[in-house]
Amino acid sequence: MEIELWWLLALPLFFGLGWLAARVDIRQVVRESRALPRSYLTGLNFLLNEQQDKAIDSFIEAVKIDPQTIELHFALGSLFRRRGEMDRAIRMHQNLVDREDLNEEQRLEALMELGQDYLKAGLLDRAEAIFLKLRATPYSESAVRYLLEIYQQEKEWAKAIEIAQSLPDHESVHWRTEVANFHCELAASALANSSREQARTHIDAALAINRSCVRASVLLGDLCVSEGRDEQALEAWKRIENQNPVYLSLVAERVMDAFGRLGRSEQGHVLLRSWLGRHASLDLLDEVFKWEIERHGARAAYDLVREELRRNPTLLGLEKLLEAAQMIAPVEQRSDVDLVKQLIHGHTRRVARYRCDACGFKARLFQWRCPACGGWETYPPRKTEEFDLAP
Repeated sequence: MEIELWWLLALPLFFGLGWLAARVDIRQVVRESRALPRSYLTGLNFLLNEQQDKAIDSFIEAVKIDPQTIELHFALGSLFRRRGEMDRAIRMHQNLVDREDLNEEQRLEALMELGQDYLKAGLLDRAEAIFLKLRATPYSESAVRYLLEIYQQEKEWAKAIEIAQSLPDHESVHWRTEVANFHCELAASALANSSREQARTHIDAALAINRSCVRASVLLGDLCVSEGRDEQALEAWKRIENQNPVYLSLVAERVMDAFGRLGRSEQGHVLLRSWLGRHASLDLLDEVFKWEIERHGARAAYDLVREELRRNPTLLGLEKLLEAAQMIAPVEQRSDVDLVKQLIHGHTRRVARYRCDACGFKARLFQWRCPACGGWETYPPRKTEEFDLAP
């Protein structure tokens, strides 16, 4: 009974406190709304009515009247950038940069936002100029990372190397992989222009930064071939097995060509079969299959694929088996084999793609850099089906 009486006495008190708090909140909201410039409210009305241009004009006017709305300006500019309305985002951030009454911190923030606007809009030269200005400011690290992105888009690999090495974590495995690939890009360009010494310099630099750089070993073999040194080329390509055997399929054809020039094609074929036995790969199987047919005939190719299917069952391997079976089947049975092959072809097309480890982007051709997320060596020469079957 005492507890019930206490509650009855306390109830009016709690009600009164709640009413007082609500009144305070309402008065605060009213006070703040009256303090806002009319142009701010007009701008919100335009924005709600999908009249973005007029809304921006109103918000710009609001900033002139009340500097406290600068944060709103930043927020709206970022919103327009996320929505892909780059002209509006640039206009809002440029207006902030041009103001004379901003403090230094606000001006630098506006420059950073404007640089991001230009970058997303594809105006790389303007974005680069802004981020270069920001290198000696508190925004330096972010500016450097954006510059690195710009130089990769523009294929300015020498600048990308210089920028990457200025990052505080440039010694990490991630950046060693990236910088090694920048050197490989320069080496590939030098090889294409027959600048062998320059190519060797960049290949050596790539391997010095990242001893596991498969691409550098591939290019080193290509350089040796261009100099007529097939034995040295083979040694470079054989090292890939220790670096990352997933990439052996990339040099399989090169290996067979080099052994052919040396008059030792059978030795090359044995090497490829040993690689396939140790490292199952659909792309490597394709190369071995091709040389098996050429050297030992369709029956030997059929036996090769059948053995591989028992060890590593895949639809793409089955399609290869049917290709060999069609060659050795009696004439009257070939149409039946072809029918089965056509039935599974629709499925094999979907799994015969490469996939990025980082973002999952799929494509039919192998690339050293993922075209979707920009990751280096995240796009291994393994078909989608191999990913799906991996333990």
